[in-house]
Amino acid sequence: MIETPYLLFLGDAPDMLAAKVAIGIRDWRPDHAVGQLRLAGCGADLGLAEMDLRAGREAGAKTLVIGVANRGGVISAAWKDVLIEALGMGYDIASGLHNLLRDEPELVAAANEHGRALHDVRVPSVQYPIANGVKRTGKRCLAVGTDCSVGKMYTAMAMERDMVARGMKATFRATGQTGILITGGGVPLDAVIADFMAGSIEYLSPDNDADHWDLIEGQGSLFHVSYSGVTMALIHGGQPDALILCHEPTRAHMRGLPDYTPPSLETLRDTALPLAQVANPACKVVGISVNTQHMDEADARDYLEKTSKRMDLPATDPYRFGSKPLVDALAAM
Repeated sequence: MIETPYLLFLGDAPDMLAAKVAIGIRDWRPDHAVGQLRLAGCGADLGLAEMDLRAGREAGAKTLVIGVANRGGVISAAWKDVLIEALGMGYDIASGLHNLLRDEPELVAAANEHGRALHDVRVPSVQYPIANGVKRTGKRCLAVGTDCSVGKMYTAMAMERDMVARGMKATFRATGQTGILITGGGVPLDAVIADFMAGSIEYLSPDNDADHWDLIEGQGSLFHVSYSGVTMALIHGGQPDALILCHEPTRAHMRGLPDYTPPSLETLRDTALPLAQVANPACKVVGISVNTQHMDEADARDYLEKTSKRMDLPATDPYRFGSKPLVDALAAM
């Protein structure tokens, strides 16, 4: 069990997108985040109290969380001294990177010396089955995106919060390191062996009450040449009854791929829906989630109104303006 509260380590993250793990914790579990620790040249700032390791301990932090999701998921050599010092000061360390803490001899030695724990949350803890495609009871909603990091997790978490407040049965199902650190459980999908990815999502969202909604955290994008595989596993393993289309309209190119332009929402709809209907012929596209964080309020509301009219679907920024239109769409199914 990962002890809270956390000091969020941003290292030398080049921008806010690279710090999405820490941002998710700040936004959804603010009581777990006592402050942020940044190295020289860090381009991310969560607006939290700036702390060094000593100040974090004095503020009550028990775990140093590596809040960066960099390309390839590597532990930077520039971080090592800080991580070793943290272990010596009584911190546990938690990470969702592909580069595992337990595979770093210096960190393992320091953790053993000081009796501290290394938590690798991107390690599957279950022997998942191969997907069988058998229809499960209950209902499932999946967010799919035009790109990576466009708000798929925020969409599902906002919907769960608002559905529970409304008295509906709903559960957020985490499929990535940020969601797992926020909720305490889930499937680290991109670390599952490919043949078992869809099966892990069947395992994550088992039979349930007929009126219960699993809100499955989306990953990657069908149009991202680096990460499309995880999206397909979610679409088929999740057998969604409802798809939410997610988009960030100010982005000029796919994340990390300057030569690739994000697809339109129409292209996403027309690609994702037939693939979802392979596993669930009744699947429908029910709404649009737009990440408007880089737009002022007037432009954001204008974009949402025009998009809703063009697509003939409810559209909202569920984090900024609430998820009611999306929840209403599920309630009507």
